[in-house]
Amino acid sequence: MALLAGVVGFRGYSGVELQKILARHQYAAPVLLEHRADSAPEILPLGHQGHQVLSTQADEVAAAGIGVVFLATPPEVSMTLAPPLLERGVKVIDLSGAFRLKTVERYQQWYKEDHSQAQWLADAVYGLPEFYRDAIPGARLLSNPGCYPTAANLALRPLITAGVIDRSAGVVCDAKSGVSGAGRKPSLKTSFCEVTENFSAYSILNHRHVPEVLMNSGLEEREFSFTAQLIPIDRGILETIYFRTQNIKSGAELLDIYLAAYAKEPFVRIYPEGHLSDLRRVARTNFCDLGIRFDAATGRAVVVACIDNLVKGAAGQAVQNMNLMFGFIETEGLL
Repeated sequence: MALLAGVVGFRGYSGVELQKILARHQYAAPVLLEHRADSAPEILPLGHQGHQVLSTQADEVAAAGIGVVFLATPPEVSMTLAPPLLERGVKVIDLSGAFRLKTVERYQQWYKEDHSQAQWLADAVYGLPEFYRDAIPGARLLSNPGCYPTAANLALRPLITAGVIDRSAGVVCDAKSGVSGAGRKPSLKTSFCEVTENFSAYSILNHRHVPEVLMNSGLEEREFSFTAQLIPIDRGILETIYFRTQNIKSGAELLDIYLAAYAKEPFVRIYPEGHLSDLRRVARTNFCDLGIRFDAATGRAVVVACIDNLVKGAAGQAVQNMNLMFGFIETEGLL
């Protein structure tokens, strides 16, 4: 019997991506869950029947035998929907930021909103498999990482742990994202005329993904400068991360740290020293690509990290987490 996996927010970009991945999954099948009473029915070609759509009512979800629900919803919606599902024994994988931070105060500081489900923050497991794989199988509530922090933490944490970054010189993360990262809800900022042939920075010094990087990399806020920028493409994230090294004599030493950290990781690809990836190489994949450049004379280093924000940055990583939670092959549906 296939695991029934509910998808809330199935009309959004991440929700559509979830449906595609689950449709080719050998051990799971998607079930669409509608959380909005005013949603218009999907218009289909004549002679075609769409997916069955169920309510998000916890009793109905549990009665349908759904074992896990993906919440591809805004944080305030996730806070409303997750607790009743969890109380009925349904596992939840939340793609929003509702349960990523560990205190209400931290959430209020960065999201500028109140948190209504503080009692669940301690139960939530942060789902970055490359770092927290052992904690994921026992999770009831899995908080899927943000797209920017996924790339940044995969790039930075091994180097921070190895003690080769001169933290007193600071770390700069220059991050660029496609428009789908803002979600499907219409806004002036992401309209065609505003985005096309344009390039803009946003949420400078107060981007809500910053605390995720700090929480998982080990950096302090005063050591980390992050700027998000919107580029006129539909999908993808490329982060150029600048820092100064200590106790490093060659780029090969940095490369060896990455190779040791990710030797057994199926979705992290390391490029030869001096070679970098780009967005086309990761588009529609669950890979994070890392490449380095190093200047021995000055100790300066640059790491470029690339992911698809809708896959490794959202739906793909969510399915990777589901695979670990339910004991499936980690790469199922993703390769």
